[in-house]
Parts: sequence; structure tokens; C-alpha cells
Amino acid sequence: MKLCREPSRFMIVLLLTSSIPAAVSSQASTIDQRIDELLSRMTLDEKVGQLVQYPGYSEDRAQAIREGKIGSFLNVPGAENSNQVQRIAVEESRLGIPLIFGLDVIHGFRTIFPIPLATASSWDPELVTAIEAIAAREARASGVHWTFAPMVDIARDARWGRISEGAGEDPYLGSAMAAARVRGFQGDDLTAADRIMACLKHYVAYGQPVGGRDYNSVDMSERSLREIYLPPFKAGADAGAASLMSAFNLLNGVPTTANKFTLNQILRGEWGFEGFIVSDWNSVGELVQHGYAGDAADAARLALNATIDLDMASGIYDGQLADLVRANVIPEELLDQSVRRVLRAKFMLGLFDNPYVDPETETAAILRDDHVAAARDAARKSMVLLKNDGALLPLSEDIGSIAVIGPLADNQVDLLGSWHAMGQPEDVVTVLAGIQSRAAPTTTITYAQGSTITGAETDGFAEAVAAARDADVAIVVVGEREYETGEGASRTALDLPGVQPALIEAVHETGTPVVAVIMSGRPLTIPWLAENVPAILQAWHPGIQGGNAVADLLWGDYNPSGKLTASFPRSVGQIPIYYARDITGRPGTDFKYTSRYIDSPDTPLYPFGYGLSYTTFEYGDLTLSADTITVNDTLTVSATVSNTGDVAGAEVVQLYIRDPVASVVRPVKELKGFTKIYLEPGEQQTVQFTLRARELGFFDQEMLWAIEPGVFNVWVGWSSDEGLEGSFVLSGN
Repeated sequence: MKLCREPSRFMIVLLLTSSIPAAVSSQASTIDQRIDELLSRMTLDEKVGQLVQYPGYSEDRAQAIREGKIGSFLNVPGAENSNQVQRIAVEESRLGIPLIFGLDVIHGFRTIFPIPLATASSWDPELVTAIEAIAAREARASGVHWTFAPMVDIARDARWGRISEGAGEDPYLGSAMAAARVRGFQGDDLTAADRIMACLKHYVAYGQPVGGRDYNSVDMSERSLREIYLPPFKAGADAGAASLMSAFNLLNGVPTTANKFTLNQILRGEWGFEGFIVSDWNSVGELVQHGYAGDAADAARLALNATIDLDMASGIYDGQLADLVRANVIPEELLDQSVRRVLRAKFMLGLFDNPYVDPETETAAILRDDHVAAARDAARKSMVLLKNDGALLPLSEDIGSIAVIGPLADNQVDLLGSWHAMGQPEDVVTVLAGIQSRAAPTTTITYAQGSTITGAETDGFAEAVAAARDADVAIVVVGEREYETGEGASRTALDLPGVQPALIEAVHETGTPVVAVIMSGRPLTIPWLAENVPAILQAWHPGIQGGNAVADLLWGDYNPSGKLTASFPRSVGQIPIYYARDITGRPGTDFKYTSRYIDSPDTPLYPFGYGLSYTTFEYGDLTLSADTITVNDTLTVSATVSNTGDVAGAEVVQLYIRDPVASVVRPVKELKGFTKIYLEPGEQQTVQFTLRARELGFFDQEMLWAIEPGVFNVWVGWSSDEGLEGSFVLSGN
């Protein structure tokens, strides 16, 4: 740590280092010796083979495995399948080096949990760690060693479909979730039979493409890159992530798969990341398509020089690297560095000692009762109650009749969400089934689909309207198809697809109270619902127990506690929209010549951190441990939170700060802490946050980490919009 002083300010330059998992460092000397011995025996073609990954297995790959020309496969799940292929590598190749099998285990393996954007909305890192541990247990028992997760891209544009795979718009929360997911996947010992290797993706800034269009270019300042988009990767690396995936996109004109600034300088140099890096699918080949590489050989050279260790799917390393080394275009020492990193991962996973999995273990691990129970718990903790006028929810136990309407009400496929690994529709409990199971025997339940999700047909409206007219309440379940979010699913409009908005309006016109249950992989633009429908539950794509979880919340068996991690825009015209915005020299007012829209409020429909409960919480007694602190001090910020309602509930208490005057203008608010507490009716709790001086810093005009003296504002509250406010001074002495 180096302290630099200037007449008007001071700054601290922090040397960032990544931690190495204890399980790795304790075995490093033994592993290094074994790697040295292997390398000394490997041919050039066998070295290159360790850096080659192909999708799926077919018989025509068998000979290449025997010759040591393939080091990894993706998409070969199942104990018997993986064992069959592994035996070729271990028992029939010259050196017997095992294969790594990878799979996109994004939100569960067979037990499918809510999408990551949903579980991030739980604001519960321990929950996230627990469900990723379950995913790891099922995947490892099925022969999968490595997941291409977590996706830790910050996303502030809901048009981008892959917002569903991350934690939303905020780097602080995103960092907490990144570390939690890595801990869940990897645990303390990657050799354990219930752990898999995590892979941080997509490095870096993939989540903010121009126009929200997937795979598109990204252009941003280095400050935005370092302060917003890099921190979750750093947090995941510090948590011990053993691998990382480069992205598809250009970043400031240079493809991220060959970007020496982000890969060599920041990741390897500043952070000291020692894990291996895999390209995204054919992103080495796409260096040519980008116009950055002249041909396949040039792409291989550029990627390896940027320390891309494993080539996913393109075959370019397979076809080019050996010749490039023989021609002295690439030094063999550089190749050896990448081979070392891949071999180290295989030793960390224990594959040299235990390359196979027991098929009986696979059967016992899949869809265990406790796994299914965890899926239900995760789903109900992830859902966000957006509106509840007149306390329409929870439903009464003696409600006479319910109309269940909508194309997602009796839908199993789409509740799984995108990237649902080995999840099967038959595992899914639909909303209709959940309501039927939960309602009293005396309650009449009528179902009408009403419409399809994306179609234009309105033939089913009459049946839906009739069902609603005869019911005490209408539960209308609407949203997106699972393939309408995720990779390659960018949208220019964020309305409910098809005729679903018209279906809701038709049901609403009956006069029957309406509860809208929205299942989506992103924030949608729902201003009409927000104005007209009395109750709205954002259920996301909730996984196999979604229907039971919705029923738990509808009847109040579980009190909603989710909070948004991505702002809901009023219209697409507001995008990108996020709470941590910079203030302008002309903040919006009613005066025309200020920073505002003339046809819409500037504010989001629902802000970051927002979510309702069936009880009420009151905040008071904001206390700061000191009026002034120095750079060596910590500040304790506390507030009392009371449950002033009639039922028990959980509340996410959030801490925000602002530096109102700085050499680089700071956002209007920045999240710096959160905790989830549970209170019985009438109970209160004093919540404390510890704020360190280093958390007040930023990258200054010279791109050095700086902490400047002055007044700071602080809020403790229930969303990014509201809370108790105080202030303190950071002294320059």
C-alpha cells in the first residue's frame, strides 16, 4: 500500500492480488513436480491436444483421443457416457492424461433452480452458495467436472437477453453473488466427489453491447470498465475460481479473446490470476470474422499470446498451434505455460487419481428430496412482489373460486428458463398444479389458457373472460418463452409478447380482481399493469418448483422477500437505466432545458432494490459511529428496523453512499452493503454496517485508485430510492 499526497487531496494506490485456494497451494509442489514430469514426456502434438476442446463425442473422435490430441469435451453428460470416453484417454492414450468434461450448469443440473437473475433477487448469498453446491453434486455425479458458470457480467440493458444469467446492474451485489456461486460450485476441495470447477464468464464487458444486441461491440471508458464491469470478475477470482472464459465482443476495438490489456495486463498481471482461460464457443475463430486476425493461424497466435489456454469448439488450436511452434512464430515455452495451467486444473480436480464416476452415485444424487425442497425455497425467496393494492394478497383460505388464466399457467417447458442443462419438463410443477394442490377443497378452480405466449390469436379470450367473470379472483400467468431470453435473444421491445397484454386487459374489464404473475428472464415494460392491475408478482423463470412457490406466496405460506437487482424501465426509450447514474449539470426539473424526457418520467417504473412484503417495516435511529473518520478508520452505520405489521417477514436492508464533490464526478448513489433479516410481528433489530475508507474510493483521472477527503452522504433503506439519510466527513489528516 502506497500513500500519495497532493495539496488538495490524497489517494491510496492499491496493489490488487488474487487469493489462491488453500486446497491448491497445499498441494502445489507435488502437482508442479507431476506436471514437470508429464511435460518432459509430451510431444508437441500432445501438448497442443491439451488445449483443444470439442463439443459432444462421436466415434470419429476416438482416435484423436488415443493420440492425445483432445484435452476436453463439452456436452458429454451422464456417468456411463463420460466413463466410456474417459477410458479411451486414460487407458488407451500413451500418457493416460484424463479429459475434462464441461457443461453449462447455469441454474441447476437436473434439479433446475430459478434463473440467476432471480436468485440474485433473493439478496441471499448463502442461499446462492447452497443451490450451486446442489448443482455441483448432481453434475459431478453425472461425470461433469466443470461448469461454464457463473456468468458475472453486469447488465444495464434489459434488451440483452443474457441479463437473465447474471446478477443485474450493480457491481457490489454482482461481486457478492459471483463469490457466492464460486464457493458453491467449488467448495474447499475440488477433488471432492460433489464439487465442480467454476468458470467466470464472459470476460469482459459483454453485458453492455451497443443496442443491447448480443455479440455486438462494446465501447466504454477504462474507468467504467474498472469500476463497474471488472469487480465481479475480481471477486470471483479472489473466491478461488479455477477458470475464466473470454467473451465474444469487441472491447474498445479489440476482441476480448485477444485483448492483451484485459487478459495479460489486468487479469494475469495486476490480479495474478493463475487459473486457465477458455475461449467462448469459436471466439478464437471469430477473431478473423472481427477483422482482427488475417487467418486461422493469425487467430491462434493472437489468442495464445493473450493467454487463452483452451480453444472451445473452433479447432483452430488443433489445426494451427503445432505448425506455429515449429516455425518459431510461437515459442514452445508460451505453449507450455498454457499446458501447465490446464494440467494443473486436472490435478486440482483429482482426475489423475479418480478419473471415473460411479453410475450408482449418479442415480442417488439426481433430484433428491432435499434438492427439490431447495428448489422450492429458492424460487419463493427469489420472487418479487411489485404491487399489492388493497392487500389483495395473500388470498383468503376460504376463497370461493379462482380463475387461473394465461399461457404460462399450465406450462412446464418455459418455467425451466434458458440454459436449463439436463432439466426435464416432466419435473416441473406448473402454477395451475401448485394452486390446485394448495387451495382448499371447497375452492372452485377454473383454468383457461386464453392465448399463446407469442401468437396473435384471440380465440381463447372468451373462455378466459367467462372464467374470470365467475371467479372471486383471477390469477393471470403471463411472460416470455424460455428461449426468448438468454443467449441470442435480444429484443427491441420489452412488452409482454403476443396478445398477452390484450388478454390481461380483457380479464381486467370483467371487474374481477386480477393478480398478474409474470414469468420472464428480464425486466419487462409493464406500465399498464402497474397502473391498472391491483397485484403483480414477478416470478421470473422459477425452475421445477415454480408452481408450488407461486402458490406459497399467493396464500402467504411464505411472505415475499425478493428485491429487484435490475431496474424496470417504463419504456425501452429509457434504456440503459440504472440507479447509480451520474448527475448532470442540469438535473431534471419541470423546466424544459434540463436533463429529462418530455413524454415520460425519468425514473424507472420499479427501482433497483425494490420489493414489497405482506408486512410493513419501519426504519429509524440512523446512527453513525463518528462524524469524522480518517483513511485508517472504519465507520459503523446502524439503523433500527421494526416489523410493524401483523405477519413475520424478511427484509433486505441496504446501505448506499455518495461522494457529492470529487475530482471525478461520482454516481448519485452506490450500494456498499446489504443484509437480509427476519422479524416477527412487533420485533425490531438494530442492523449494523461497517464501512471502510477504501470503499469510498474510485479510479481518478490518472486511473489510480484514489480516496479523497470530504463530506459523504450515507443512506440505510429499503430500496435505492428511499431510506434514512446521514453524512460524515473523511478527513485528509
